[in-house]
Amino acid sequence: MDHHKESPDHTAHTLDPSFYISPDIFHRECVGLFCNTWQYAGHISQAPRIGDYFCFEIAGQSLFCLRQADETFSTFYNVCQHRAHALVSGSGQIKKAIVCPYHAWTYDLDGRFLRGPNTDVLPTEAREAICLSRVRTEVLCGFIFVNLDTDARPMDDWFPNLETELREFVPDIEDREVLSTVAVLERCNWKVSVENYSECYHCRINHRTFSTGVIKPDTYDIQPQGFCLRHTTQCQNLEKMTYPIDLSTNPRAGDYSSWYLWPTFSFQVYPGNILNTYHWAPTAVDKVLVTRGWYTAAGIEPEVINTLAEQDRNTTLAEDIGLVESQQRGFSSLGYRPGPLVIDPRGGVNSEHSIHVLQQWMQNALEN
Repeated sequence: MDHHKESPDHTAHTLDPSFYISPDIFHRECVGLFCNTWQYAGHISQAPRIGDYFCFEIAGQSLFCLRQADETFSTFYNVCQHRAHALVSGSGQIKKAIVCPYHAWTYDLDGRFLRGPNTDVLPTEAREAICLSRVRTEVLCGFIFVNLDTDARPMDDWFPNLETELREFVPDIEDREVLSTVAVLERCNWKVSVENYSECYHCRINHRTFSTGVIKPDTYDIQPQGFCLRHTTQCQNLEKMTYPIDLSTNPRAGDYSSWYLWPTFSFQVYPGNILNTYHWAPTAVDKVLVTRGWYTAAGIEPEVINTLAEQDRNTTLAEDIGLVESQQRGFSSLGYRPGPLVIDPRGGVNSEHSIHVLQQWMQNALEN
């Protein structure tokens, strides 16, 4: 079924409303798209010592990430290979071995079966074949990502130049720590929220603080890099900035950049090299938990970053909630006809070329 409409003159239109309100499409995304794309799991600071772990969920699957003896990270499905009981919960530290609380089947930190009550009666081959199910894991600049597809291409293939560019903007990125997080439940389909994030066509009209006190809208552009949408713009004139920045600290201190990683995560660097993140966690066809993370920055007082985070929460984030929830209601209107996308070949802030690219990814995800 073709959800993406194009008029006889080849004008691109937005997706059919069913794309945002259909439980069937959401289910197909959960068992398909979210299982074969790179998904954010957590930050290395959540497991600072050998044996530290934390649990999380991707596409309805319970997983846990564990720091190994060699300081690398492994991710396993949170299920015992005996009778399917959960192995761990929350977060904590595993001293010597992973022990299932149901029948005390025990695994080493690498997931290999060690022992269980009376398991000596099992054939040697059967015992040696037992191991926890691993999930593909990569660590990017201190951020942990997983992919449930064992044959998935590495993140470098999906998001070319990402690591190089992040380190250019934030050279000490692996030393950054979380200062604060803000989690908001938006009552809309996750794609509505992601689309809103992926254009600044609405910024001047709806985000006055962001548009006049943080960035220069006239310099805003978004371009695809693999399965990444790269946002770039310059900072507002220094006398208009809503927080202080020192342009001498880094060649990129006067720039804003964002790297949206299809489908549910984004790195952002605000002017002044202030690192923050977005993470979309869909919970239902019409609900998505959006978490904003703000990180420490060398030479910048924590209160400056926390004040910026509060400003963002009270302006841009709050303003976007009203926008996306209104859209979600509108997709159920019998009077809605998918409108044309404003695609300017020159790009720029008043073009929706990035939405066209994003919606092609959305449509292709259902076909694969």
